[in-house]
Amino acid sequence: MSECLIPTPALRQWVIDLWLAAGSSRQEAELTAAHLVGANLAGHDSHGVGMVPRYVNSWLANELQLNQHAETVTDGGTMLMLDGRRGMGQAVTHEAMELAIARAREHGVCVMGLRNSHHLGRVGHWAEQAVAAGMISVHFTNAVSKPIVAPHGGTQGRFVTNPFTVGVPVKGREPVVLDFATSAIALGKVRVAHNKKVSVPPASLLDAQGLPTDDPGVMFPAAGAAPGALLPFGGHKGYALAMVCELLGAALVGGETTRPQHLTMKHAIWNNMLAIVFDPARMGTGEVFGDEFNAFVEWVKSAPLQQGSDAILMPGEPEKAMRAARADAVPMDAETLAQMDQSAALVRAHRGTAPGPLSEIAMR
Repeated sequence: MSECLIPTPALRQWVIDLWLAAGSSRQEAELTAAHLVGANLAGHDSHGVGMVPRYVNSWLANELQLNQHAETVTDGGTMLMLDGRRGMGQAVTHEAMELAIARAREHGVCVMGLRNSHHLGRVGHWAEQAVAAGMISVHFTNAVSKPIVAPHGGTQGRFVTNPFTVGVPVKGREPVVLDFATSAIALGKVRVAHNKKVSVPPASLLDAQGLPTDDPGVMFPAAGAAPGALLPFGGHKGYALAMVCELLGAALVGGETTRPQHLTMKHAIWNNMLAIVFDPARMGTGEVFGDEFNAFVEWVKSAPLQQGSDAILMPGEPEKAMRAARADAVPMDAETLAQMDQSAALVRAHRGTAPGPLSEIAMR
């Protein structure tokens, strides 16, 4: 497996320059770069800059619409419905969360629905945005794209990796950020494994015949061949939570669900999200909450370790450690790097300008 390191500041600037060349406003380009590189820094390469090639193809197909803003559809004070207008998810979702946080600060709580966003990336990023403002947030998100996750007991994809996310600020310690796909593995992680030519964990995939496999290639078959499918995590439990994300994150907010009638895109991923944002200070239990949680964390961490386990970690701690490890440089496999270079070439061919190949700044 060939892999190189990309200096983190240079990678961020390259992504900014790419989207500026494509026609994004500076704010949109910077928000997009901060989010994508931030996902890599957190160790979630599946939602990092490796998504750029798909975004570029979506833009070239006139699916991703640049420089859109979150449009208010209905405003009920503490209830807010917004439309992303097929805009860059990293930009329109940032605006949507800013509006929800402001309402929660004013009223104590905001229930916000966002529909018709282009791929909004790592949902944990939006929980972190709320946490940074002192808010607790809960997110139900669906994705409208090629159905790749089989329902419990089924063998063909019927929905996507529908994540569930919670962010909780806690005084005196790092926030708790829970963010996971309801599939056993995210498709982006399958893509990374495929590019690196490594296997995925057992009980993650089915092949086209519905049989278990650890070969990520079943999700990227040759033209005309049937694909495999991802499995839900935890059997019926992950499947049930995915259905709730589809129900609340999409159908409730007037967004599309993953049905054949809605799968007209070539490259885009459309996201819909329901976010519940509230101010924990309004509950009048701030000090008690922090003290009790800290005491509980210490109790949990005091459990004897299993053989092979180095520590008991809280949600969000692995990302913190990875950010420290990748502060200076982000690893990238050769296949993804080649795809990034191709994306820059496509932008240049379409717009007449683009940053140079990302491979030119790679540390071999």
